[in-house]
Amino acid sequence: MIIIPVMVIPQVRTSFVVGVLVTCVIAVGCSSDSESANSTVPAGDCPEQPIQVVVSVDQWGDIVEQLAGDCATVTTVIESSKVDPHDYEPTTGDAAKFTDAELVVVNGMDYDPWATKIVATLNPEPPVVDAGKVAGLSDGENPHVWYGPDYVFEFASAVTAELSKLSPKAAEYFTAQADSWNTSMQPYRDEIASIKASYSGSTYAATESVLDYMAVALGLKDVTPAGFAAAAANETDPSPGDAASFGKLIKAGTADVLIYNVQTVGALPEQIRSAADQVKVPTVEVTETVALGATSFEQWQVEQLEALSAALKASL
Repeated sequence: MIIIPVMVIPQVRTSFVVGVLVTCVIAVGCSSDSESANSTVPAGDCPEQPIQVVVSVDQWGDIVEQLAGDCATVTTVIESSKVDPHDYEPTTGDAAKFTDAELVVVNGMDYDPWATKIVATLNPEPPVVDAGKVAGLSDGENPHVWYGPDYVFEFASAVTAELSKLSPKAAEYFTAQADSWNTSMQPYRDEIASIKASYSGSTYAATESVLDYMAVALGLKDVTPAGFAAAAANETDPSPGDAASFGKLIKAGTADVLIYNVQTVGALPEQIRSAADQVKVPTVEVTETVALGATSFEQWQVEQLEALSAALKASL
C-alpha cells in the first residue's frame, strides 16, 4: 500500500439542498461587526477606515485577508472543512454577516449560490468579486476555481483592484499587500514548475474533479472514465459500467496515481482506493476546502503538491 498523506479531515456529503435565510439581513446591528464598521479610527498601518469584506468560503478567505491586511475587516462565512459549500444552508446569523458588507467575495459557478441570493436582498447591493467570472468560466463547468494556478492569481488581482477602488487612499497599501502575497506564493509556483518539468504526461484517475484545473497546469493526463467523472460532478451514482471501467483501469495500471478526495466518502470511492492499494497505485489524498491545521492557502496547496510529487515519483 502506498498512501501519500496530507492534512485532512473526513466529511460526509449530504443531499444537494440549497436554501437561504435572510431574515436578519434587513435588521440593523445584528452583530458586533456593525459597531466596528462605524469606527473612524484607522487600523494598524491602514491610512483610513477599514473596509468591511465578506467572503463566502475559506478557499478564498485566506487570500483576501492577506491582500486586505489592516485595511479591511474580513469575515469568512464557511471556515470549517466539515461543511460542504455545495449543500450549505445559511443561518440567520450567517446572513447577518452580509448586512454591513462593502465588498462580497464569492466563488460563483453555482458553488455558493446562497451567498449571491443574500447579496441580492441588500440595499444597496455591495460590489461582488466572483472568482468564476474573473476566470472567464461559466456555470456548469468545474467550479473548483481555486485549484487553477492562473485563476488564483487573476482572482487576487481582481480583489486588489476592487479594494483600491473602494478605498483609494489605501491603494498604495493594497499594492504593497499584493506584492507581499505574491512573494509568499513563490513556493507554490516553484512546486508547480517542478512537477510539470519532471512528470508532465503522467496519468491520473480521480474520485472527484477537485484537482482537475491543477492537473492541467501540471501537464497531467486524466484517464478517469468520462461517465464516472460526470456522475461525480453531478453528485449522482455512476452506472455499474462506469464503476467497473474505473476498477479495470486501476488494475491495469493505466493511471499512475489515484487522486482521492477525502471529503467525499462512500462505498464506491473506498472500493476504488482499495483496488489501487492492491496493485500499488499511489493514492494522493486531497481536500476540497482548506485542510484542517493549514495556516494559509499557500501551505495547504504546497503540501498537497508535494504529496502529489512524491506519489508520481513512487509510480515510476
